[in-house]
Amino acid sequence: MDLRQITDEYTVSPQIDVEHMREIAGAGFRSIMCNRPDGEEPGQTGYALIAEAAEAEGLEVRTVPIVSGMITPEALDEFRAALDTMPKPMLAYCRSGTRCTMLWALAQHGTMDDAEIERRAAAAGYDVSGLLRQLNAQ
Repeated sequence: MDLRQITDEYTVSPQIDVEHMREIAGAGFRSIMCNRPDGEEPGQTGYALIAEAAEAEGLEVRTVPIVSGMITPEALDEFRAALDTMPKPMLAYCRSGTRCTMLWALAQHGTMDDAEIERRAAAAGYDVSGLLRQLNAQ
């Protein structure tokens, strides 16, 4: 697994699989959020299988599927609600971890300093500078 910590409470990852659940629970995560729609690519493990395996390990799970590049205001609200209410620390996954990081950056914009958002994302290997420029230009 390629776990990339954004904050003490929020880590992102590329696609996870059923056999990762024991390791995820053992690492201290208390919840998993899926930001990937089922069927995005052939061979992808579906959310229902991930959820079943996660729940068997005592993890809370939720899905807020986002089509790459198409974050709606409703999906962002749903993501924020999950981020606010799910047990921490949380692991969020998508195809590469980028969507999960972008969603987190959007949710933090206006509540956390942009430089801190950018620094945390960059430390995990993601560039949110363009997104933050767009948000600040509005």
